[in-house]
Amino acid sequence: MKDILILGTAGNSIDILDTINQINSCSRQSIYRCMGFLDDDLQRRGELLHGIPIVGPLSEAVNYKNCVFVNGIGSSKNFWKKHQIIAQTGIPPERFETIVHPSAAVSEMSRLGHGTVIFQNAVITSNAKLGDHVIVLPNAVISHDDILNDFTCVAGGVCISGGVHIGSSCYLGTNSSIIENITIEDECLIGMGSVVLDDVPRNSVFVGNPARFIRRTHPE
Repeated sequence: MKDILILGTAGNSIDILDTINQINSCSRQSIYRCMGFLDDDLQRRGELLHGIPIVGPLSEAVNYKNCVFVNGIGSSKNFWKKHQIIAQTGIPPERFETIVHPSAAVSEMSRLGHGTVIFQNAVITSNAKLGDHVIVLPNAVISHDDILNDFTCVAGGVCISGGVHIGSSCYLGTNSSIIENITIEDECLIGMGSVVLDDVPRNSVFVGNPARFIRRTHPE
């Protein structure tokens, strides 16, 4: 049994706890024991979330020598900062656990990086390569030969066609669709329900059907 700590306390972090519980339930044994959440809101220390305590800030992660970790921090508002948030823990990549919900369909021909999380009913097909700290929300489809670089978030219902390359620290909004064989460069936001038909340059927000550039993700 592995002792595990969850970074963050928002919705994705609660869903990670639920996924851990489902893994234990389906395995008919305790694969994981959740030791707590880490959150920088010190006023919440000691608070219980579904029976699991908030045990301290992210900086205390290094004190848990015998635990593995999984990150739930990252949203459409701060996704390009995710690597900074994780780096401040000082935890090496190999101590971040890859978590896959039992209902997800993940090809044995695919590859998942350290700390990657796959939620309910997501589909990862052949030769897909997901980097470290990628999160795939429920009902998303990642098709054959797709590459998703580190720290990227794929929201619920996203459909990525085959041969797509998604850069680092991107956020693909709910129910967006990506045509085959294109590239979305680093730190891009694809708006909810958007249909992406062409390459997307770095640090861009694209929205609509077909998706068009509306602004930079953040100042250079």
